[in-house]
Amino acid sequence: MAHSAAAASDAASPIAPALPEGHDAKGFHRMVFAGIAVLLVVLPFVLYPVFLMKVLCFALFALAFNLLLGYGGLLSFGHAAYFGMASYVSAYTAKVWGLTPELAILAGTVTAALLGLAFGALAIRRQGIYFSMITLALAQMVFFFSLQAKFTGGEDGIQAVPRGNLFGVISLADDRVLYALVAVIFFLGMLLIYRIIHSPFGQVLKAIRDNEPRAISLGYRATQYKLAVFVLSTTLAGLAGATKSIVFQLASLTDVHWSMSGEVVLMTLVGGMGTVFGPILGSFVIVAMENYLAQFGAWVTIIQGVVFVICVLVFREGIVGLFARLLKRPL
Repeated sequence: MAHSAAAASDAASPIAPALPEGHDAKGFHRMVFAGIAVLLVVLPFVLYPVFLMKVLCFALFALAFNLLLGYGGLLSFGHAAYFGMASYVSAYTAKVWGLTPELAILAGTVTAALLGLAFGALAIRRQGIYFSMITLALAQMVFFFSLQAKFTGGEDGIQAVPRGNLFGVISLADDRVLYALVAVIFFLGMLLIYRIIHSPFGQVLKAIRDNEPRAISLGYRATQYKLAVFVLSTTLAGLAGATKSIVFQLASLTDVHWSMSGEVVLMTLVGGMGTVFGPILGSFVIVAMENYLAQFGAWVTIIQGVVFVICVLVFREGIVGLFARLLKRPL
């Protein structure tokens, strides 16, 4: 009877079930990482590199968001603020200040980290829906700032951003060369997030997510842990946004709009919240739908909504979460 109740609880949970991890699981994860590395090398010869770069940027964005939601238990409705502001700073410093692409990306990432530290210190004072509403309100402030500030270009955004030369030597004008840079950034970001999740810090995060009062009673300072994961998440989201502005040579209001925050939630839930690799697949699905169904115009949004509803009703743990349950291996 108790076993049945536990099974029902797992099935109802929107987070992928926590499967036991040991040496076998780590070996399996190494195989998955190796498979992803092979795909990163092969896919640009099969698919359009610019499309792949967009997928990788959003995959890193979704991984960063999943770190906060899936492992920190904090639902942010304003992650577009960090993604978009990093995009603006990266584009501006590359175009106006003439910084090389790696320095421009670094400037955008640092900006997102500082913004996350300031906003996180305010937002984590509340829990649940109140935390989410505060993040949304702060993100809307960033949106209106971006609309009015001169350096952002208002509704026109920052256009014709130069890709420049990596380290002042390697030209990024060729899409394949730039793809190699984006692939390296994505892969290193994914490895960093994986290490964070499986570190003692990550284990405490999961404890706080599952039972915060008990974690506090054990002596952990939950507020500091939540602020730390919030800043880590915003920093990596900024890295994704800064990279995207160099790829598309554009930073616009779309990057800081509330719909971008909703889109990253959709990517995470479709792929599998609380899974390591779910947001990657979710990003590919959503970006592919936007790209290949663009001919349907506004109907793309409706199609995305239908896909989201189906995912929530049929497999609440997401696509990768479903595979993890079938394979009985953590993904």
